[in-house]
Amino acid sequence: MADALSPAQAEVLALLRQRHRPRPEVEVTLAAGLRQRMESALAALAAGLVTPLFIGKSHLTQVHACEAHHQALRAQPFAWSMATARGSVAHRAIELSLHRRDRAAPLVLVDDALNRLEDDPGTSLADFLTGLDEGARAELRSEVNDLVAKFCELWPPLARQWAPRTESRVRAELCDDRLQLGGTIDLALGAASGMTPGSVLVELKSGASSSVHLDDLRFYALLETLRVGVPPLRVACYYLDSGTFTVEEVDADVLDAALLRTVGGAQRILELALGLRTASATPSRACSWCPLRCACPSVWTAGGDDPER
Repeated sequence: MADALSPAQAEVLALLRQRHRPRPEVEVTLAAGLRQRMESALAALAAGLVTPLFIGKSHLTQVHACEAHHQALRAQPFAWSMATARGSVAHRAIELSLHRRDRAAPLVLVDDALNRLEDDPGTSLADFLTGLDEGARAELRSEVNDLVAKFCELWPPLARQWAPRTESRVRAELCDDRLQLGGTIDLALGAASGMTPGSVLVELKSGASSSVHLDDLRFYALLETLRVGVPPLRVACYYLDSGTFTVEEVDADVLDAALLRTVGGAQRILELALGLRTASATPSRACSWCPLRCACPSVWTAGGDDPER
């Protein structure tokens, strides 16, 4: 198969395999130790919850960037937009590309994904898609086709023995299920063998790279470790626009960094949810789309100094 691959596809295959890398076994007590550390740090705050609280990767990113922004978004009901719909339709089309037996053209995959999502009655995404006028639907179809075509062009066919899973949900419940951590991994490949790591977690991104993307994957690596008992071998972000990877091997330091960021963010979220303190406001580029931008004294504008420099 390797002879038929383009240079970009061969690079993806090499980065995913990396057979030369050692795969040491991890301690049987690893996951239990991580869970115990997290619950010890969060139990007192979680005890104050009346109903379970869910925390995903976006909540952690928001609260670490600006607590006021996080709180404002958390209070708003979720509403679909062209951007969020584009991601969901693209991921469904890519899922179909990996599991269909034929080599369907990208636009066929996009139309199939749109039809399946629209035919899921009662869901908010189906309502959003069926409510689009012809112009907006054509725009969405074109943008999704671009992403799916790039994936099909740049990624090699994935062997069945890699056990590819798309839109793979991962979840951890802590503190007597009062605190629920979870998310959905774009693409998971491989599996552990005993206590030897073997899986690879991949997030597919359009646009430019960001350090937040690796933070998200470390969070998923932590949850996967709690779920399976063995961490993934590596995590990777693949940028469809540039055809480049950001790859990180998962070791004890990566899991420790993920745990500290998750616990720190969860503590902030819990304190705010329980009304134990007032949210702080930190200027950032997120001010541009924050619901509080018209009233917040800390709002950053493009004309000022870059707050993230």
